[in-house]
Amino acid sequence: MTITQPDLSVFETVESEVRSYCRGWPTVFDRARGSRMYDEDGHTYLDFFSGAGALNYGHNNPVLKRALLDYLERDGVTHGLDMSTTAKRAFLESFQNHVLRPRDLPYKVMFPGPTGTNAVEAALKLARKVKGRESIVSFTNAFHGMSLGSLAVTGNAFKRAGAGIPLVHGTPMPFDNYLEGRVPDFLWFERLLEDQGSGLNRPAAVIVETVQGEGGINVARPEWLRGLADLCARRDMLLIVDDIQMGCGRTGGFFSFEEAGIVPDIVTLSKSISGYGLPMSLTLFKPELDVWAPGEHNGTFRGNNPAFVTAAAALDTYWADGGMEHQTRAHGELVRSHLSAIAAEHPRLGATFRGRGLVWGLEFADKGLAEKIAARCFELGLLIETSGPESEVVKLLPALTATPDDLDEGLRILARAVRDCA
Repeated sequence: MTITQPDLSVFETVESEVRSYCRGWPTVFDRARGSRMYDEDGHTYLDFFSGAGALNYGHNNPVLKRALLDYLERDGVTHGLDMSTTAKRAFLESFQNHVLRPRDLPYKVMFPGPTGTNAVEAALKLARKVKGRESIVSFTNAFHGMSLGSLAVTGNAFKRAGAGIPLVHGTPMPFDNYLEGRVPDFLWFERLLEDQGSGLNRPAAVIVETVQGEGGINVARPEWLRGLADLCARRDMLLIVDDIQMGCGRTGGFFSFEEAGIVPDIVTLSKSISGYGLPMSLTLFKPELDVWAPGEHNGTFRGNNPAFVTAAAALDTYWADGGMEHQTRAHGELVRSHLSAIAAEHPRLGATFRGRGLVWGLEFADKGLAEKIAARCFELGLLIETSGPESEVVKLLPALTATPDDLDEGLRILARAVRDCA
């Protein structure tokens, strides 16, 4: 693909230096539909980024777009704080009927604010309020958001440093396979809990991602998650699962923890819960934990009614039966086979791959290779990002609605980019 240098002057002179994704993709995007994005010069890009997981159903999904346009055209309520609206009722009914009841989950639903970190902050506050303790345990390479409470349970040193103040009341523990199987699961955690001289304050809760997306596509085994749930129950700690990126069907089931057969005390959702890329987040918790006083946690934009509309449409369209889950698992096997072929083609690169459903990571012995491959993919018309503490993992997040042809095309571009950079 021949790409002419776009006019980026206004972005470079007016917008903050904090911008990041646009540096790796130096073009000006204009339109998007399904798994394709188009820049203002007419170039087409296959999207394996999906808004960092916020576009599980693709760009401008026609069913969701029609529901949104119909709602806006009839002057439906746009901003509602936590007032009762027809849009909120429709979403809650769809969420109850298509997600909670079929899985026998008793959760109360809280709308904490529009972003994932709002959901995490609410979860941490609630856990501390319920247990009357301050300490939260998190895991190595975790990522939970950019506000101060979320950063305190995030592992990435670069992100944490941006806080500018001490990040307290959070203690990291080894994630699954962090010690490469040399130490029994939770041995260190259990020992610290037992030892009165360990310095670990009794935790209110443990927060975990079943698949660490920003941390490098680190996949927790179901037995490890079951062991963690058992440890939390025995030690009177609440279990919080952060499903902001891996929920809403990304790993197969609607929730990423379903495969492990556990029922967390608290769950956070955001990103693709609206289905359309509109800001929305949820904090879910067991009814006995609903100890909030009215208005104790609030936010001006926690009632994004257009997001409720598209969220309900997404649930009614894709989660009324098991079709989406089965399709995602099947497409995941297609991705796995392609990544296996790439690794086999380049044995000297020491390539490894891991993932579940439609989230995958490809890592090489040379930690700098991932960013070169991502840059080459952009030149070839594929949008793909990296993850991990050193951006050492090529991260694949195609839309759940991507066709087999879309997946095959993107994975062939990835294979070519690896050859070109090897």
